[in-house]
Amino acid sequence: MDAPQFLAWTGHTDAGRVRPNNEDSFLCLEIDGCEARILGKVGQVVLGRHDHLFAVSDGMGGAMAGEFASRIAVEKITRIMPEAFRRARAGLALGHASVLDRLYAEIHRALVYLGASYEECSGMGTTLTLGWITAGHLHFAHIGDSRIYHLPSDPSRRLEQLSDDDTHVGWLFRNGKINERQARSHPGRNSLQRALGANNQFVNPQTGSVGLASGDRFLLCTDGLTEGLYDDHINSLIRNPDKHEASEIPANRLVQASVARSGRDNTTAIVLEFQ
Repeated sequence: MDAPQFLAWTGHTDAGRVRPNNEDSFLCLEIDGCEARILGKVGQVVLGRHDHLFAVSDGMGGAMAGEFASRIAVEKITRIMPEAFRRARAGLALGHASVLDRLYAEIHRALVYLGASYEECSGMGTTLTLGWITAGHLHFAHIGDSRIYHLPSDPSRRLEQLSDDDTHVGWLFRNGKINERQARSHPGRNSLQRALGANNQFVNPQTGSVGLASGDRFLLCTDGLTEGLYDDHINSLIRNPDKHEASEIPANRLVQASVARSGRDNTTAIVLEFQ
């Protein structure tokens, strides 16, 4: 398994064809010992010089509260992660899972405080799914029903969903009680059991780690994307796009295809490609 030397990414978000505003947010971030730098939605870097972090969040709440909640999530990341990086360089690392647990707990506290303090923010919350790239690994954390997928370098291996949807429908699907088609049409598919803020008392994000190989690809997306696309279609659009599809960068390709088939929700994607 060859270690990757380069990382390329693309990100894109669309409000969809129904909702008047976009409550999704996404973040592309470079971290070193001094600061966090927000990156553009398309880019490429040499690996090993800095850490990189990518995240998607899908806000919820009345009026503009959902949009505000998702923005708070990504802004908190830019403040907390440089401190974790500095501690690691000083030999004070708590471990990747511990850093991510703390990050999620701080975002949750901020959203709960705002929700209790301002009537217009009551019930505000957000999903948050992120990938932190450092030292040959992608460490991920997740809460809600946004997703992170792994497309291994080996073309014989299928698209793998790393995150677990925090819904009862997600539990039914993971335990083989319903299939993908039934999960997509289930009336309770959007009923979240866990999120940041949103009157949830406890936060216990799912965390994990994947060793990186050259040719690996990852997708981070909100549930608007998977409402329009089955897993097999996602796999095809990333790995084997036709000539027309290949004219669009990967994140745009996925979002546009999903909005064309559904478009009922805000739709966001980040595609990471390692070489």
